[in-house]
Amino acid sequence: MSASLIYDLAPIGSIDAWSDGSPRPPERHKKKLSAWQTRNSQGRLIRKEGKRGVGATSLTPCFTLHEGELGANGIIAIRIHRTFSLDSGLAFKVVERPALGSVRIFDRPGVNAELVHLAAHRQAAVEWLTRHGYPHAVLSEVTADEVAADHIEGRTAA
Repeated sequence: MSASLIYDLAPIGSIDAWSDGSPRPPERHKKKLSAWQTRNSQGRLIRKEGKRGVGATSLTPCFTLHEGELGANGIIAIRIHRTFSLDSGLAFKVVERPALGSVRIFDRPGVNAELVHLAAHRQAAVEWLTRHGYPHAVLSEVTADEVAADHIEGRTAA
């Protein structure tokens, strides 16, 4: 599916994969493999941004995926996020949707909110928030209506 379909159909919190369609190089080709992994990976959808302007420049809508984290001993040093515009030539696929009853934790209210955690249920979300500093956090539960709309509108994981 295209980047624009991910933007339109994939729910925040879903795991989405992207690919350029090229075959994976052998493990012994370290540089080629590293370059391939940049163009072929997956991550959790954490933000969708609509069309916006910066001065006289107009930026196209985009979405951001959280690919991973680097660190040690429970300390995260770097978060790896990848942002894709809707005109990306990569192929995308929804690998997994958020489960019914899971709770999305956003860093702040509003259209620029970013998903910081997906908890299994509301109690787990509240416990997570007590250990992490997000004073303006917003909780959003994945409801049966949202899951049903995905199935009715044909938004099954492709």
